[in-house]
Amino acid sequence: MANTRVPPISIGISDTDRAAIAGGLSKLLADNYTLYLTTHNFHWNVTGPMFNTLHAMFMTQYSELWAATDLIAERIRALGHPAPGSYAQFGKLSSIGDAPPEPPKAMEMVRILVDGHQAVARTAREVLLKAEAANDQPTVDLLTQRLNIHEKTAWMLRSLLEE
Repeated sequence: MANTRVPPISIGISDTDRAAIAGGLSKLLADNYTLYLTTHNFHWNVTGPMFNTLHAMFMTQYSELWAATDLIAERIRALGHPAPGSYAQFGKLSSIGDAPPEPPKAMEMVRILVDGHQAVARTAREVLLKAEAANDQPTVDLLTQRLNIHEKTAWMLRSLLEE
C-alpha cells in the first residue's frame, strides 16, 4: 500500500509568513472579484453617447479581472491555504462596496471603477510589503503585475473624466 501522507509545505517561507501572505491575497481576491462583478454589471447596463466605447472597454476590463481571479486564488493555494470563494466571504474581505442597485450614469460608472482599481492597487501594495519581507518572489511578481494593470486602468479611466 502506497504512503498517502501529504508532505508538509517546505518552500522556504515560514508557516506564519505564508498565512499572512495568503490572508492578504484573500483580500486582494475579494477586491478583484468585487471589481470584476461591478465592471461586468456596468458593461451590461451602460447607456448614453459613449455606449459603444464604454461597453467594449468594460468588456476588456472585466475579462482581464476574471482571468486574474484564478491567478490570485491559485497562489493562495500554492501557499497552502484555502482560497475564499463565496459572496459572503468576499463581502467580509473586500474593501470595495457593491455596485449601486440602480445603474448610474456612464461617467459615474467610470468614476466608481477608478475608485475600485485604486482600492485594489492599495490592497496589492499592502500584501506586497509582506511578500517582499518573506522573500516570496512568486507573490511579489504576481502583485507587481496586478499593480501595473490596476494603476494603468485607473489612469485610463480617470482620463475619461477630464474635461
